[in-house]
Amino acid sequence: MLTVPLSMVGALAAIHLTGGTLNIYSQIGLITLIGLITKHGILIVQFANRLRDEGMAVQEAVVEAASLRLRPILMTTGAMVCGAVPLAVATGAGAESRQAIGWVIVGGMTFGTLLTLFVVPTAYTLLARRRAAADPAGGAEASAHPAE
Repeated sequence: MLTVPLSMVGALAAIHLTGGTLNIYSQIGLITLIGLITKHGILIVQFANRLRDEGMAVQEAVVEAASLRLRPILMTTGAMVCGAVPLAVATGAGAESRQAIGWVIVGGMTFGTLLTLFVVPTAYTLLARRRAAADPAGGAEASAHPAE
């Protein structure tokens, strides 16, 4: 869920820079964006949790998870951005509604993905360290995953 506000910044900046408004069409784009950008964080965290379950250290697990999940994340982002560009540059009848959805997806996915690739691994590492410091005895709570 940490990735959602980051992508919203990109979406709202795209709306502002293109002179658009926050209307029902841009809000539909925001809902789409929330679902897609949340999946990016889930991919990294889920894979890091699996690696930690196999005995890997936190730092190694999060670096490995981020690098192995990079290609699927970039492929999803590339497909969505390339699919939304025709909406963003649309002309003709009904173009205003298509442009609103397009710019939200293009701006939000681009900015959100770039920040997700750095913020999610950092937050995961910090939360794992905090959890380990809270339970130095290494009990059952220390083995729980920080992002769950």
